[in-house]
Amino acid sequence: MAQRTKVFGYVLDAQTNEPVPFVNLAFAQTKIGTSSNIEGYFELESYYATDTLLASAVGYMPQRLKIKRDQAQRIDIYLSAGEIQLQEFTVRAKDHENPAHRILRNIIRNKPVNNREKLEAYEYELYNRMEFDLNNFSESFTKQKLWRPFDFVFDYVDSTSNDKVFLPMLISETISDYHFRKRPRARKEIIKASKVSGIENESITQFMGQMYLDFNVYDNNIVIFDKGFVSPISANGLVFYKYYLEDSTYIDNKWCYKIRYVPRRKQELTFKGEFWVNDTTWAIKYIHARIAEDANINFVTDIIVDQSYDEVEPEVWMMTREEIVVDFQLQKGQVGVYGRKTSLYRDFVINQPRDDDFYRGSDDVEVLIDHRRKGKDFWDEARFEPLTERQRNIYLMVDSLQNNRRFQAYTDIISILTTGYKVMGPVEWGPFWSSYSWNPVEGDRVRLGGRTSNNFSTRLMLEGYLAYGFKDQEFKWSGGGQYFLSKKPWQSVGLYFTRDLEQIGRLENFFQRDNMLTSLFRRAIPLKLILVEEWKGYYDREWVTGFSNRLTLSHARYSSIDGFDFERILPESGDTTKVPSITSAEVSLKTRWAHKERFVHGEFTRVSLGTRYPIFEFEYALGLQGIIGSEYNYHRARFSMSHKLLLGIFGKLRYRFEAGKFWGDLPYPLLQVHQGNETFFSSEVAFNLMNFYEFVSDQYVMGWAEYHLDGFFLNRIPLMRKLKWREVVGARAVYGSLSEANLREMLLPEDSYILDRGPYAEASVGIENIFKFFRVEGIWRLSYRDHDKISNFGIRIRMAIHF
Repeated sequence: MAQRTKVFGYVLDAQTNEPVPFVNLAFAQTKIGTSSNIEGYFELESYYATDTLLASAVGYMPQRLKIKRDQAQRIDIYLSAGEIQLQEFTVRAKDHENPAHRILRNIIRNKPVNNREKLEAYEYELYNRMEFDLNNFSESFTKQKLWRPFDFVFDYVDSTSNDKVFLPMLISETISDYHFRKRPRARKEIIKASKVSGIENESITQFMGQMYLDFNVYDNNIVIFDKGFVSPISANGLVFYKYYLEDSTYIDNKWCYKIRYVPRRKQELTFKGEFWVNDTTWAIKYIHARIAEDANINFVTDIIVDQSYDEVEPEVWMMTREEIVVDFQLQKGQVGVYGRKTSLYRDFVINQPRDDDFYRGSDDVEVLIDHRRKGKDFWDEARFEPLTERQRNIYLMVDSLQNNRRFQAYTDIISILTTGYKVMGPVEWGPFWSSYSWNPVEGDRVRLGGRTSNNFSTRLMLEGYLAYGFKDQEFKWSGGGQYFLSKKPWQSVGLYFTRDLEQIGRLENFFQRDNMLTSLFRRAIPLKLILVEEWKGYYDREWVTGFSNRLTLSHARYSSIDGFDFERILPESGDTTKVPSITSAEVSLKTRWAHKERFVHGEFTRVSLGTRYPIFEFEYALGLQGIIGSEYNYHRARFSMSHKLLLGIFGKLRYRFEAGKFWGDLPYPLLQVHQGNETFFSSEVAFNLMNFYEFVSDQYVMGWAEYHLDGFFLNRIPLMRKLKWREVVGARAVYGSLSEANLREMLLPEDSYILDRGPYAEASVGIENIFKFFRVEGIWRLSYRDHDKISNFGIRIRMAIHF
């Protein structure tokens, strides 16, 4: 990032050494200059310096002097007397160049100077207002029977907009202090006050400040909804935009040019609009940006950004106002939602960094304890600008809506469909998609489950289920709970007991084994189920945002069931004998590090919004032989790294690497049974053409990668462009081994193997964004193609929601 360049010294006559006053001095190719004083002294300091200083005066020969940028230096200049004879000359436009291109080159050259992150430090007070409005509905829509119980909301419809009639539904306001330091890099935002209509979740507040709503026009790529849009002043702007010089005038006593820009091609992630740029500093004064109508982005029909900048100190330009409008629509022509964000900035403090203690802490965003306790008088005085009558009415309408019993019933239905649970006072019953399933051991299986709701407690959650199989006539169950010691930092303990059938090698975060969809859409009947009786307790602690530990103590007994036996060979006789069960106990410590990871917190769970940095995980486990019948002493270590790399218009790359090793003699259920997938749904981390139990290892390395091209090629095919389909390619592989000692502990089941002929690998090519929700891919099995009961090629489907 650019630093200030300072040049000072004296201008002297080369023959007499007398001071020369009123000499014009300027950095070459800029309008940054000064004059020497009566004593010949000059001082010139700027972020916008070039590497050449010009000096000129009447009666003297002009001089060009080389200087060092980004540092202070003394230069004494000696001018020689000379005569200047004017001659005839002709002015021509250079190769008829588009004048907007020359201006753009100056903007790009000065981007490091004008970007606010050039500063050693800055801070300001920020007011943010966010609104969500229902839009694009007709009069017949308002007359539908569905809305009659609360049709009073349509009294608040705003029809003054030139685009669409809209109904305000939610408003939020925050006032915060934002702080930035360059070296060492740190930033912090303190939410001082917030006011939200209709949302009770405290963690939502942090996403209404500055930190997570950052649109910096000086970046080459501007990330919006995980998409990399090309900035109108990108270093590669001429590749993606056409520019036109349309006007010039004074704005706030600064001469500015108006440039209009439009995309060169269809369906690229670009904008259209105009900007005004100051002709001295080449800093953006104002920009209006609107995404191209046919940009390949889902559920968003329009994004409009307006930003205004002011010179808050000499040569320091900062944004003082920003307005963003996003038009969300599930399907074109249907009812949609406006999201509006207005940000105002004031009280700038430049280059006065705070000490290290100020930036220390677990979070970049700090929410003050009393942030929601501010009254009407506070807000009337603290707002940077008053609310309009429409905005004031939103608070009144939302309060009335939340007290409407029919509206509450509708929200309950939506909650059941999205979470699978029905809230009934202190209890939530569900999940309903696990109420029925089928497998060959249990036959028809029914299950009743539930958990305590937030009405019971916001610190203690008890949960469990009871299931019954009509074929084996056995009950299965699970029960336990978790208790939060604190929410900041995130710190909890939990204890669970389970007795149920399980499928080893099934991906835990994929479909549950007793999910209805798993029963309907699997490609093989699960014949290798075992009975697991387990208890485990844990302590979970997040030390700083993104860095956490989990300490777990567990005990489990794995029992074979009819049709799938555990067997080992007796060393004395060589005979095969059945092993009714195995028992193990272990203590494990898991560490997870995700720098700058963001979460939306519920009372007992939280959803990660991801991070742009790699995520690292390490787990170590120790087997506790002799503890409550545990039979094995062992060590286990596992390391993984995953990352999502945004590549701008070229899409994104997602990858994961994992390695693990077991020390000690163990039967295969306690080793790494590589994750297979026997459904017709694809998984992003399992091996989709690998069967359950197909491969077992006691040491292994595994990796996978997916490259999402986001329509980079398909957007250029006219017949495919309207479909907005997107390309995706992937590969995954695993390589491992299994020792003879572990093979002797227990025989591998039928159709289970060792990775003794090299790695197992798969490759895939697919199309995603089909109907905006589905991905279909062809998957090829590249190795171990001679195994029984496998498919070397398969078509798999996945439901994925992406912008």
